[in-house]
Amino acid sequence: MSGQQFKYGGQAVLEGVMMRGRHQATVVVRRPDGSFARLDMPVPPRAARWQRLPLLRGFAALAEAFTIGRKALDFSATVVAADEEEQLHPWLQGLIFIVTIAVAVGLFVVMPSLVANFIGQLGAPILLREVIEALINLAMVIAYIVAIGRIPDINRVFGYHGAEHKVINAYEAGLPLTVESVRQCSRIHPRCGTSFLLAVALIGFLIFLSVAGLPVWQRIIARIVLIPLVAAVAFEVQQLAANHYHRPWVRWLLAPTLAAQYLTTREPNDDMIATAIAAFEAVLHADQHAQAQPVQVTANVTGLVDTQPTM
Repeated sequence: MSGQQFKYGGQAVLEGVMMRGRHQATVVVRRPDGSFARLDMPVPPRAARWQRLPLLRGFAALAEAFTIGRKALDFSATVVAADEEEQLHPWLQGLIFIVTIAVAVGLFVVMPSLVANFIGQLGAPILLREVIEALINLAMVIAYIVAIGRIPDINRVFGYHGAEHKVINAYEAGLPLTVESVRQCSRIHPRCGTSFLLAVALIGFLIFLSVAGLPVWQRIIARIVLIPLVAAVAFEVQQLAANHYHRPWVRWLLAPTLAAQYLTTREPNDDMIATAIAAFEAVLHADQHAQAQPVQVTANVTGLVDTQPTM
């Protein structure tokens, strides 16, 4: 597979961008003084056959994305706090993660199920109850995104999210990776995580119908257990749609999920675009030299000169 065929991806972090290539993921974060900090993380090859099978490859990809994304967020938080030597203790990171997951499950799984179940007890048919629950869930997700988008720091993260999309769109269009060129590209991309979340909601509604007849608490537990399956199916659907994005009818079907990206992206400024370019060029460099000159990539932090990146 050539570098052009590889599907590059990324993630916005606090004051920076993480880009993921075939051989490494790189986070570039702008320090408070305006300079850059960089973290390179190795991406292990998916050598096992099961990691390339439908659905199972979705599990592998999502697990990898979660692991790398969490490290990228932790790194950006330490840089923004101007304390790169001081990092949260692993047990504290684990506790924060557990609390975050518990709150998310409570807000986006348990509460909508309880509200919909109450409506069902008033006489609503099962299908109507499931539709109502899905709509409540979707409304809460949108309200949550809109609310956090009003926080100045998160609004800047959304700007870096837009920069990440613009850089990848420029690369996939064969445009030069300069601020002027990238600025003209769209901040919407078909492989975005926001679109993935909406795909999860739609596919989850269909899969969760299989447990709709269970009592409310059994139904809630079953849905939590089924979340990895829903995510894996959504991954396959999103990849398939992205591969056929050039077809007008696919773009038409994806229009609602693409429109949702306007909630989680902002038009980036030039500094944000330059940061995303720096991260992307680092993973391109690693990929281009991996075969001819194998690189031993280890997690490390380096300073970058704050200059205009070029190809």
